[in-house]
Amino acid sequence: MSIAAIIETRDEGIVTCRPDHSVAEAITLLTGRRIGAMPVVDETGAVEGVFSERDVIRCLQTMGADALNAPVSDAMTSPAVTVGPEMSELEALALMTRRRIRHLPVVDNGRLVDFVSIGDLVKARIDTIEAEANAMRAYIRSA
Repeated sequence: MSIAAIIETRDEGIVTCRPDHSVAEAITLLTGRRIGAMPVVDETGAVEGVFSERDVIRCLQTMGADALNAPVSDAMTSPAVTVGPEMSELEALALMTRRRIRHLPVVDNGRLVDFVSIGDLVKARIDTIEAEANAMRAYIRSA
């Protein structure tokens, strides 16, 4: 299954922040939406990085309390590892495993179109396997 197939049924908006937002503002977005990461985009919709819980911890460890007033651009992971909508779920899972990341911005023509987590990809993979198993059971029953 492609990433495009996974995201085509979504109707939720993508939570993003700008590089000039403060770390405190970004933390408020993360906690308010109960999410672990979000893409950081410029005014054109291009992905400049990803801001995650890990970035918060790393920033607090290096800057102390002053980190909360720092711009997200100082704390985000950049450059972001991105994928296109045509990538398969298995390729994306392999990339996440190799790079030790849990979130991928989906980019088409240089602009953010969605944001997928490892949980999204694992769910899609499980759904595919279950559909194949159900088809196999139905085939066996009909024989």
